[in-house]
Amino acid sequence: MNSLLRSFQRATTALLAVLALHLPAHAAGTAAIHDRTATVNGVTLHYLQAGEGDASPIVLLHGYAETSHMWRPLMPKLAARHVVIAPDLRGAGASSKPESGYDKKTLAQDIHALVASLGYRKVRIVGHDIGLMVAYAYAAQYPDEVERIVLMDAFIPGIGDWTKVWLLRDLWHFHFYGETPLKLVDGRERVYFEHFWNDFAADRTRSIPEADRRFYAKEYARPGGMRAGFEYFRNFEQDAKDFAGFAQTRLTMPMLVLSGEKAGGQFLIDQGRMVDDNVEGIIIQGSGHWLMEEAPEQTIPALVAFLDR
Repeated sequence: MNSLLRSFQRATTALLAVLALHLPAHAAGTAAIHDRTATVNGVTLHYLQAGEGDASPIVLLHGYAETSHMWRPLMPKLAARHVVIAPDLRGAGASSKPESGYDKKTLAQDIHALVASLGYRKVRIVGHDIGLMVAYAYAAQYPDEVERIVLMDAFIPGIGDWTKVWLLRDLWHFHFYGETPLKLVDGRERVYFEHFWNDFAADRTRSIPEADRRFYAKEYARPGGMRAGFEYFRNFEQDAKDFAGFAQTRLTMPMLVLSGEKAGGQFLIDQGRMVDDNVEGIIIQGSGHWLMEEAPEQTIPALVAFLDR
């Protein structure tokens, strides 16, 4: 009996080893993604961290209606050569939600303080949606500390003809903040976010997965979460002033702009070329706003190739 048991254990171990070799990279690497927190710049930031290596760390910044969770499929793809850091922005997810500080210049200062607290100086930085605005503000404030930057589908306030951008067909939500809007969405966070997840996608059935929708709705339903999210939009006018000033000094680091064919299209690529001298633009075919979820087969390889270059 003991001999049979040992034989079974050896066979099981061998089978698990074979299965591990054939797991998708994101599945095999999930266990290596760690949840951490740091108190920097007067706020407590929750962040995900993975990877190792001598190459510069990569910072991934999420957008509205999502959190750092959106980057989990990408992180293992970068983790072999880089430390990868994906924070929840001030006001989002498990990060603290103070009354103020939601202009993108300050949000970038939060992330810079986090990076410094971890002992890093130079980074490669990626931002989607609101996160791209924070990424740009980071590069504009600390240009000597950013080796590469990626902007993903939205727009840069204050640059070019930004008030005519495609997203302004939904102008109402940029002004949807204050006492009454907060009461309207209380307990209905999922209903509110469905508009973005469905209507900003090329095909709502290929947009944010159901499990992630439940996760994000719960995260934004944390005390103060919806108020903080609304503050990202309330600060656009200040962001536009700040960014117009930043743009007076052009960036020189390599920039990749990824934009959805059925969303921002060429607009963000053109904006990128207004602020940086070294821009590569890619339109993600068939995709709406949610590039990571709608077109991972195009988006993830493009990100890995640029960030590993």
